[in-house]
Formats: sequence, structure tokens, C-alpha cells
Amino acid sequence: MIAIIDYGVGNIHSVMSALNKLEIENVLTSDPEVIKNADGIILPGVGAFRDAVKSLEDTGLIPLIKKCAADGKPLLGICLGMQLLYEKNFEDGEYEGLGLLKGEVRSLKPYISKDLKIPHMGWNRLNIKQDSPLFKYLEKNEFVYYVHSYFARGSSEDILASSEYGIEVPGVVGHKNIMGMQFHPEKSSSTGLKLLKAFGEMIK
Repeated sequence: MIAIIDYGVGNIHSVMSALNKLEIENVLTSDPEVIKNADGIILPGVGAFRDAVKSLEDTGLIPLIKKCAADGKPLLGICLGMQLLYEKNFEDGEYEGLGLLKGEVRSLKPYISKDLKIPHMGWNRLNIKQDSPLFKYLEKNEFVYYVHSYFARGSSEDILASSEYGIEVPGVVGHKNIMGMQFHPEKSSSTGLKLLKAFGEMIK
């Protein structure tokens, strides 16, 4: 069973709908006992980093999420949820993330051509960089759906797949049991469902 962290922020119902379509057992929860007993965790998120961190802090779940991660429980961050996994974020200030992945989150603006629009929004090709169980159902050159203005700058060893948008944008990141997707798998048609299906199989 996958626990989807309910902290009042995010693309929660579309993620639940995608998992239900795949017949993957899931529950939306902020109950520590449910999270502790889950086989895997999804941390969703859209919106401003500052608000998301504040909401997550208010639930009191951050220490538990870190412990579950340290214990080896599969954890998937989606969109802003992926950005929360990093050490720092520089959206309208400087904020601490969960520190589960090394690196920081920065605005795309200084790194891309002025001709490219921000946010990076729409379909983009996903280029697989490393083997991962997440990609077991994917073909080459599949497309995924992005909506974001900030991107992760971390270890190249953690980039499992990326997309081009003036620079290399980490699309899927991972280190051991910690994984993140910058795009929205739940909005990425059959490609996104294949990724979520693979994640569901990783927790069994």
C-alpha cells in the first residue's frame, strides 16, 4: 500500500486517480501510523516551495518522512514534491528542504535563453540516462508533461532521466530508495501510468 502524504498542497486527487486506474492500493493520509506501516510513500506538490515546506512542517511529519527514507522505504516526490527532497531551494528567498538528495533548486530563468518561456510547460521528450526499475515499461523517446519554473541542480549521478529546455532539466532523479519526478506522471498519459506502475511494483 502506498501512502500519499496529505499536507494540503498538491496534485493529490489526480495522483490517486492514476493509482486507482492501475489498481495500486493507496491512501491519502497524514496519520503517522498509516505512513509508518505503508510499503511506499508518495510526496506530491504544486505551488510555492515556501508554502509547501510550511504546510509540511505544520503536519509534524518531516521527521517521520526522513526516518522512513533512512529505513529504506521507497519514496517518490512528484513535481514540487521532488524539489522538496533537496537540501535547499531559492524560490523567493532561501529555504531548507528535506535534504534527502544532495543539491539545490534554482530558477530556470538565468540558465535558459530569453526566447524560452517560463514556466517550462507542456510535453517534452524524456531521455533516459541510467537504468532504473522505474523505466521497465518505457520505450525510447517517450514524452512527459511538465509545469515548472525551478529545477534541481544536484549530483549528475542522481539524474536517471532528463529533458532539454535550453539546459538539461532533471526529469527523473534517484538515489537508492529516494526518487523524484519533476514532471507530472499523473498528467503524462500512458507514459506516466507506466512509470507509476513500475513504482508500484518496486514496493511489493
